[in-house]
Amino acid sequence: MQNMKLMLVDDETRFLATTKKLLTKKGYDVLTADGGAQALNVLASKTVHVIILDVKMPGMDGLETLRAIKKDFPLVEVIMLTGHGTVESAVEGLKSGATDFLNKPADIDELLVKAEEAYDKRLRLEEKIRMAQSRKFMKSPREIKKEADQT
Repeated sequence: MQNMKLMLVDDETRFLATTKKLLTKKGYDVLTADGGAQALNVLASKTVHVIILDVKMPGMDGLETLRAIKKDFPLVEVIMLTGHGTVESAVEGLKSGATDFLNKPADIDELLVKAEEAYDKRLRLEEKIRMAQSRKFMKSPREIKKEADQT
């Protein structure tokens, strides 16, 4: 089984460095991006399973970034993170496809629980996709019998 690959997206470099260090010490593979545009560039070239995404960033904000991620990389699970949490931004993020929503400063263990839950969700979805694809190539007993009768 593949290990979860996380990406932290935040304009606060101190948050990125500290959180990456803590997660790496716990054995996680962590990438960082200092904004939405950089996050999309990383996604274009690297496999990422779960993104921890800040809502309030200059330029491309978190909600705009979330929508772009879900459009181009629909299997990537996104957890929204904000120091300026409002019910409206949480609802908007969840409507746009975020898996969950946390307020800063988030406890690292709580963040990891949410990330693991998101990763499990992704693995279940990938398995459903594999099963659906394999069913396309499998023949029913009726189809096999019909082919046998025709030969």
